[in-house]
Amino acid sequence: MAATHRIVTGTVITAVCLAALAGCGTGADGGGRQGGPEQEKAQPAPAPKNVVRLIGDGSTAYTGAQPHLPKPERLKPGEKPPQFVVFSWDGAGEDSQRLFSHFRKVARENDATMTYFLSGVYLLPEEKRDLYHPPQHSPGRSDIGFNDRQGIADTVKQLRLAWLEGNEIGTHFNGHFCGSGGVGEWSVEEWKEEIAQAKRFVKTWKTNAGMKNEAPLPFDYDKELVGARTPCLEGQKNFMKAARELGFRYDTSGVNNQVWPKKKSGLWDLSMQLVPFPGHSFEQLTMDYNFMVNQSGTTTQGDPDKHEMWGDQMRDGLLQGFERAYNGNRAPLIIGNHFESWNGGTYMRAVEEVIEAVCTKSDVRCVSFRQLADWLDAQDPATLEKLRSLNVGEAPKEGWKAFLASGPAPAPKGAPGSPAPKE
Repeated sequence: MAATHRIVTGTVITAVCLAALAGCGTGADGGGRQGGPEQEKAQPAPAPKNVVRLIGDGSTAYTGAQPHLPKPERLKPGEKPPQFVVFSWDGAGEDSQRLFSHFRKVARENDATMTYFLSGVYLLPEEKRDLYHPPQHSPGRSDIGFNDRQGIADTVKQLRLAWLEGNEIGTHFNGHFCGSGGVGEWSVEEWKEEIAQAKRFVKTWKTNAGMKNEAPLPFDYDKELVGARTPCLEGQKNFMKAARELGFRYDTSGVNNQVWPKKKSGLWDLSMQLVPFPGHSFEQLTMDYNFMVNQSGTTTQGDPDKHEMWGDQMRDGLLQGFERAYNGNRAPLIIGNHFESWNGGTYMRAVEEVIEAVCTKSDVRCVSFRQLADWLDAQDPATLEKLRSLNVGEAPKEGWKAFLASGPAPAPKGAPGSPAPKE
C-alpha cells in the first residue's frame, strides 16, 4: 500500500444524523408512531440519540464518548495484576490484502482491542502529494508513497469501525523516512511540524480526496491522538520532547525488557520488548520486521521452505515471552506488527495464533495502549513502584497477596480508578 502546519478546525453548530454512524428516529417517540397535533405540542420530539457534530470540513466529528472502553480500576490490596497484552500495527491502512478488516474480526472474536498507528499520507491522494512538506525533504516526497480514492475510502471505513469497536487510532506520522535525513535527525520543531501534518491529513481527507458525501471519522483527532511509534524506532528523544508539549500520553518507540513500565520525559514508556528467540541464544524484539530480518535478512520473500518454520519461531517466541510474564512479574507484553505479507504472510499467521492463544484467558486483557495508560494512571504510584522492583520473569517469592498486601492510597477525587461520587 502506498502509505505542517496545523489548520484550525471549527465545530459545525448544526447537529446532523448520519446513517453510516447512527440511526434516526422517525416519530415523536423515536419510533415509527406519529402522534396527533395536540400530543406533538405536549411532547416535543427528543433529539436523536446519536448526534454527530461535524468538525471542520466534516472529515472528523464529535460523536460522544468512545464505546467499549472499560473503566480502569485501582488494584485492591493483595490483588494480582491482570496480564496486559498490547497488539499494535504500524502504518495501519486497508489495501487489497484486507488485513486491517481481517484483524478487526480476529480481535472481536477473541475479546481484544488494539492500537492502529495510522500513517497520515494513507489519507492523502497521490495527486495531492505536494500538500505534504516533510522535514528535510522536498514537498511531495514519501518513502511509503501515497494513496488513491479507493484506498482512502477503504482505510477510512476500517478506521471508523475500529474506533467504534473500542480500538485506538494513533499515528505513525507520514513519509516514514529512516537513515540519512530521516526522523532520527529531526529537531523538536520539525517533529511538531510532522505531527501537525499527520493530524491535518486526517482532518481534511474529505476535501483532499473529493469525497465530501462520505461519513466522517467518529472522533476528534486532536483529542484521540495521544501516542505514537516512530518510523524505524528512530528519533525518539526529540519526538518525545515534542510529544510532551503537544499533550501526548505515551511513546512506544524504544526497546525494553519485560518489566513494568515507568514514565520517561513525562510520557509512559510503553516500548516493545525483548522475548526469547527459539533456536537462538539471544532475545528478539517483539515485532514482525525484526523477526524477519533475523531470519531472511532484508529479503521480504525468503526461502519458501522455511516460511512455516519462521512463523512458528515468532509465534513461539511471543508465547514464551507471554508465559514468562504471566507466570512471573505480570509485566504488560507489548507487540508491534505491520499489515504485510513478508515471507508468505507467515508473521500474520503467527500473530493471529498468539491472539487466539492468550486473549481469551480470564485474567488476560488484550488492550490498546490508551487503555493500558488509563489503567497505569489509575494505580497508586507506590504499587507501580513495587511492581517495577520485579525483574524479568520474577514472581513475588511470598506470593502476590503478601507482596501487594499493604493498602494503596485512595485515588484522588475524580481521578481514574477513584470511587464514584455518592448520590
